[in-house]
Amino acid sequence: MSSSKKYKYETATEIQQTDTENFNNRFRKNADYFSTGPSTSAAATKGRTALGQQNTNNKNNNNTMQRSSSNSSITTNNTSNSNNQFTQSGGAAGNGSDANGERRSNFSMLETSNVNEHRSSITTSSHFNKMGTQNATKPGDVKKIVIKNFKVKPTLPENYSESTCQKLEEAVVAIQLSKPIKYILEELYQAVENMCSHKMDAQLYTKLKDLTEAHVKRNVETFTGGSMDKLVFLKKINNWWLSYCQQMIMMRSIFLYLDRTYVLQNPTVHSIWDMGLDLFRTHIALNSLVQKRTVEGLLMLIEKERNGDAVDRALLKSLIRMLCDLQIYVSAFEDKFLVATRQLYQAEGQRKMQELDVPEYLQHVEKRLNEENQRLLHYLDSSTKYPLIYTVEKELIAEHLTQILQKGLDTLLEENRLSDLTLLYSLLNRVKNGTAELCGNFNGYIKKKGRTIVIDPEKDKNMVQDLLDFKDKMDVIVRTCFEHNEKFTNSLREAFEFFINQRANKPAELIAKYVDMKLRAGNKEATEEELEQILDKIMVLFRFIHGKDVFEAFYKKDLAKRLLVGKSASVDAEKSMLSKLKQECGGGFTSKLEGMFKDMELSRDINIAFKQYVVNMDGEVTSIDLTVNILTMGYWPTYPLTEVNMPTQLVKPQQVFNKFYLAKHSGRKLQWQPTLGNCVLKARFDGGPKELLVSLFQALVLLLFNEKDNLAFEEILAATNIEDGELRRTLQSLACGRARVISKEPKGREVEDGDQFHYNNEFTNKLFRIKINQIQMKETTEEQKATEERVFQDRQYQIDAAIVRIMKMRKTLSHNLLITELFNQLTFPVKPADLKKRIESLIDRDYMERDKDNQNQYNYVA
Repeated sequence: MSSSKKYKYETATEIQQTDTENFNNRFRKNADYFSTGPSTSAAATKGRTALGQQNTNNKNNNNTMQRSSSNSSITTNNTSNSNNQFTQSGGAAGNGSDANGERRSNFSMLETSNVNEHRSSITTSSHFNKMGTQNATKPGDVKKIVIKNFKVKPTLPENYSESTCQKLEEAVVAIQLSKPIKYILEELYQAVENMCSHKMDAQLYTKLKDLTEAHVKRNVETFTGGSMDKLVFLKKINNWWLSYCQQMIMMRSIFLYLDRTYVLQNPTVHSIWDMGLDLFRTHIALNSLVQKRTVEGLLMLIEKERNGDAVDRALLKSLIRMLCDLQIYVSAFEDKFLVATRQLYQAEGQRKMQELDVPEYLQHVEKRLNEENQRLLHYLDSSTKYPLIYTVEKELIAEHLTQILQKGLDTLLEENRLSDLTLLYSLLNRVKNGTAELCGNFNGYIKKKGRTIVIDPEKDKNMVQDLLDFKDKMDVIVRTCFEHNEKFTNSLREAFEFFINQRANKPAELIAKYVDMKLRAGNKEATEEELEQILDKIMVLFRFIHGKDVFEAFYKKDLAKRLLVGKSASVDAEKSMLSKLKQECGGGFTSKLEGMFKDMELSRDINIAFKQYVVNMDGEVTSIDLTVNILTMGYWPTYPLTEVNMPTQLVKPQQVFNKFYLAKHSGRKLQWQPTLGNCVLKARFDGGPKELLVSLFQALVLLLFNEKDNLAFEEILAATNIEDGELRRTLQSLACGRARVISKEPKGREVEDGDQFHYNNEFTNKLFRIKINQIQMKETTEEQKATEERVFQDRQYQIDAAIVRIMKMRKTLSHNLLITELFNQLTFPVKPADLKKRIESLIDRDYMERDKDNQNQYNYVA
């Protein structure tokens, strides 16, 4: 029906009858539509039938015939090329043919006589029939068809453009007034096509634009006149806009050919749709009063929704889409919307910050952000997302960042409110410097809280456990709430290292004692796997302390007790802890500790050999099962040398062992340490025999009661020669503890001079083997100071060695550079004043000297 429409012919060796009928029916319909005369004649019908039959001979050749403005003399699908060739077995009498099969003009108002004057004397129908008859002998042969153009181009009838424009104008006005159109849309479309084909497209476009502009101008007063409710106004302009869009769509469908030819060929001309939008924008949307009412109405609805009222989101979406389509969304609406948003949340943030606690405020902020995202999803343009969310975050979070952290962070951390901390992190992560501020305050809280744990001496008993619990709690917060952020992990580590060294030496000492408690035999609090986890956590605290040599001193002393008394819970656990320390501090740190384990292993071999040695000796020696631990003095802690009076039955086995050992290792010297010994005594009571596991000092006291039933304190002191304080603690453990194998008069907890002691025959216990623990004084201040003094002495040796090492390499060095080098090399905390003392000591001992010309410079003395 239109020049843009193409009909495709297929030649085939076999085509079903139904396809032929459909093909003929379509052409018959087109011919009837354009013809002003009677129906297609029988001859034409015959020609079409012949085409359908003839087409069955060729299937492999597909050609398209298209009608052009020059109106060829064969089919509706005319061609502008006079020499086109079609490799096809037959032609077609197409639409617009008369009774003789000849072609009529597409324009129904043209008379057939005018056309026939320019025709060839041989009709297409007769030509096709003649060719079909001549070539029917050989089906499938390919013949040429020569198609010739009209010699004279058809012309439009008089007043055609005026009548057509009038018809189109009536249709456009009817569309604008929402009235029915008198004409068939197909007829209107064809009219537009005809006008464009005859170079009247510019005139047609101008006329359409004028009609549209007049329509828009007529309706401007509808939105500017009088005063009306904002919601009513919004609904009114929305309805008119939707109606206007429908009108433009309808007009564009009628003038589509104009849109696809004239508009495309002229880049400066708007499409029909854009022309309609431009006119609406110019005369209505950009009208200051209309724009003001529209934007104020939109802002009113959005504010109502923010206050919790239900609004018509469909209306909002439609109007905002209108502003976007008119390309005035940013200038007319978005800027004002963002200003209103900032003012609203600025006031709300200040008010809510005063009214709500931090957790409630955070939940309110999250709710507001979700609401704004929903608005973006339902009706706001996506381009508004960044500035809108940024405005909300700035007014509700960034402006109150310091107040949020100061007011609520410590409480959230103290109460371990993980969900609120997670929300806090997610919100602060959205604003500039939010995470950094949170990290800084988090660091400050850890330092403040940790310092209260470390500094207070009254909390020493539970310090290590409190530190472990605190570390676990902070680790969970960093991992769960702060998304394992590396900044927070490093901040946590730095804060622990800071506060744990606020109190010199004490944390290191208490950590060593905590390890001792966990590794002692009888500790049933944890399985092996749990104990391993505890040791891993201890190592984390160990990494934080600067005075690692203090830890080593106390750990070595406790390890020695565990090994010598056999109180170690697990050899595997002991060696696991040793390997952790070695991995952390190197082999030099654990060399002495490893030597202690080697001594214990060698001692077991020596005891096996000693037992074989005494097998053939007299019964007095073999009656005592003597086990001796040989300790290398350099590996083990230094123990005070004490002399006690040993009974004969204990002295002789010692002499035999001395002879045995020195015979195997000549040149060595054995020094007995009675403070580390322990015994198993067999005792007889009225209630039956018992075995008592006691220390050597306890054994010396109990053996005295084999000779006398009653002994005074002074008599026991003279007979044993045990140090006074140690003897009093020993008597306390025997007479005042749970297992009271001796009795004291007068009764009381403390042992005083003149107290009398006698053997308690009435002692009873359900166990056969009873362990009587020696009352160990909580390490006295003197003992702690002694250990710290040994550490301090060792540090002095290390400082001296480092100074000499540096000066020997540099030969000459200034005081400041020497101090800097020492700080870099020494692994323990030291004060500059202490370093200066050691330098002076080395100068006095002629290891180095001051430069004669520069007193601030030192020279090495070879």
